Amino acid sequence: MISPHLLRMPRALRAFTVGLLLTAAAVGLASCAGEDQRGSAAHRMLEWVNGTTFGEDIGTLIADNERIPKEVPNGTGAVHAGCGALVDDAESANDELPTPDTQVSDWLSTAYGLEGTAGNQCYSAGATNPTLLAEAERNMIKAEALYTEALVRINAIDGRTVSTTTTTENPADGGIFG
Repeated sequence: MISPHLLRMPRALRAFTVGLLLTAAAVGLASCAGEDQRGSAAHRMLEWVNGTTFGEDIGTLIADNERIPKEVPNGTGAVHAGCGALVDDAESANDELPTPDTQVSDWLSTAYGLEGTAGNQCYSAGATNPTLLAEAERNMIKAEALYTEALVRINAIDGRTVSTTTTTENPADGGIFG
């Protein structure tokens, strides 16, 4: 609703007041932008990568994709667990979007969607429907190809390679506790 005081102002003063309010709003919104929304494309991408779990998310999804086929001999319960984890991990990764780059966001959104579809397909397949498991695997492969595209583009933007490692090396004695 427009203020009656604003309507009584002369046209030039009213235009100036509205312009001033719009400028103040724009400055206010810009000052709320995070580091991943300021600076060069390289800076914005670096801030986004460092401010999210993107690398770990990709590593986790790839590990999920590798683990699920190994679960089939262990029965439907094991397949359900692996496929459920894949869906959860894809949803979690998708929550990190958007990126500062539209193309990267599009590729990742599509890839995470493919992973979610694959997870639902393999959950439905259990250990007994090889046709549906094969379709799930094709979607996983398509998703991984999109991850590669996104990682290459991110490298082209910020000049850095994103680590997709989700674990650390075991100590020389082979134990994880020292």
